[in-house]
Amino acid sequence: MDQLITQIEKMKPFFEKLSRNIYLRAIKDGFISAMPVVLFSSIFMLIAYVPNVWGFYWSDEVVAFIVKPYTFSMGILGLLVSATTARALTDSYNRRLPATKQLNRVSTMIAAIVVFLFLSSTEIAQGEGDAVVAGFSSGYLGTTGLLAAFVAAFITVIVYNFCMKNDIAIRMPEEVPPNISQAFTDVIPFAIAVAIAYGIDIAIRAFTGVSFAQAIIQMFQPLFTAADGYVGIAIIYGAISFFWFIGIHGPSIVEPAITAIAFLNMDANLALIQGGEHAANIITPGLQYFVATLGGTGATFVVPYLFMWFGKSKQNKAVGKASFIPTSFGVNEPILFGGPLVLNPVFFVPFVLAPILNVWIFKFFVEVIGMNGFSYFLPWPTPGPIGIILGTGIAPLSFVVVALLIAVDAIIYYPFFKVYDKQILKEEMSNDAEIIEEQAETKAEATEVGGNDGQVSTGSHIKDEVSVLVLCAGAGTSGLLANALNKGAKEYDVPVVAGAGAYGAHQEIMGNYDLIILAPQVVSNYDDIKEDADRLNVKLVKTKGKEYISLTRDPKAALDFVDTVLSKDQ
Repeated sequence: MDQLITQIEKMKPFFEKLSRNIYLRAIKDGFISAMPVVLFSSIFMLIAYVPNVWGFYWSDEVVAFIVKPYTFSMGILGLLVSATTARALTDSYNRRLPATKQLNRVSTMIAAIVVFLFLSSTEIAQGEGDAVVAGFSSGYLGTTGLLAAFVAAFITVIVYNFCMKNDIAIRMPEEVPPNISQAFTDVIPFAIAVAIAYGIDIAIRAFTGVSFAQAIIQMFQPLFTAADGYVGIAIIYGAISFFWFIGIHGPSIVEPAITAIAFLNMDANLALIQGGEHAANIITPGLQYFVATLGGTGATFVVPYLFMWFGKSKQNKAVGKASFIPTSFGVNEPILFGGPLVLNPVFFVPFVLAPILNVWIFKFFVEVIGMNGFSYFLPWPTPGPIGIILGTGIAPLSFVVVALLIAVDAIIYYPFFKVYDKQILKEEMSNDAEIIEEQAETKAEATEVGGNDGQVSTGSHIKDEVSVLVLCAGAGTSGLLANALNKGAKEYDVPVVAGAGAYGAHQEIMGNYDLIILAPQVVSNYDDIKEDADRLNVKLVKTKGKEYISLTRDPKAALDFVDTVLSKDQ
């Protein structure tokens, strides 16, 4: 097993490069920007349809009134994502372009919207003669238009980049104000992008008779169907755990490939429920958030409880007690790095296997027993058992699924945990040289970072207020360190103010901070963030797994870590 892990680690640079692909990241970052729309709109669907479980039905008029905010927000999700994805991709291209040749991201966003409409909508008309009212259809402006939205964003930004690099633009005299001059500069790339979309629209309609958005869904439908099968979901959710196990944020690689499928399926499930039919689509955001990653990647919901209740080693009991609360809310880095589970050969099999068995069990309940799949969107920090119950409309069978998943995950992890616990217990009892050396190294590292064995020095270098942004993948783990810093700052009267953020939603706010600390799961993005940080004159530092977790648990060490980082350049 050790040799297998060693071989897997050799593949890490390739997967890290893949996770930094600007197009995959643009899809993920673009979707993160649109997430408030999804969260907002889902509330109304829960209000409208969950009461049906208890036999209560709103009148058609009341339902129409309740779901209108959903229609006017989620109903144009594709249009919104075309703009946010274009903005994210524009930012990635701008990092590679000279400061004097930056793409105008407002223009790329507007152009992407227009391109998306050409690819996704159809002209409609009502009335006759002088009473004709022209418009365009909205059927593919929502989740059904997501694939077209990504294509629209890519076409737009690639065209803008090509024109900028080749100086294809209308240049105005120097006397013309910059804002007016910029408008003329963007005319040619805007026109080219729209012309390409118009050409695609004409060609696709000539061959298929439908819009590009509809045609691309029909083309990928066999792939969607295959992905919903037992083998497909095993590959998808097993891959997320596999990448995380070797220290790479798995969703950064996998999510962009399944985002469109997941939201299409969730919308389809909701439509089926509205029509009184069985919601049978499997791959949805809820399947990932609450089934495959019940308690976080690796389906680790039960793991802290195993450490805490069944562990005989003091170390494992302490790790379990420190991590069971955040893991219950899907923030499982404390157990991933504190256990550790990541890159720990003992846990490789259950870490990859448990999510696969979880999604298979859920699929069996949906397809064989007849439970409805996920039809409602809930934020990922929702505790997994609650997410399963609410996301499936409080279906009675969902309670059975929750109990079964917890039991199965506990059975899968338990024998491997016992092996690991015996190893740690033996080390604790023997207090051998290896453990002594490791403790010495840890102590040395703490002294190097904070001085005085990790204690905050009485003479802090921080005199003026310092703002710190902690970044992780979803603003969960980053909150742990931000809280520790704020607690230490208050206790030791040091002028440090810390905030937590999610990678992908950081670019608008990072200029407001003096220091950015990267949590381990986003360290692979260090080089890209460094370019923005240097441009904004913001210090940037990355952390390692155990180091990060230890800082979240020790406000004094966390505060001294910041003190030391800021002092290095003084």
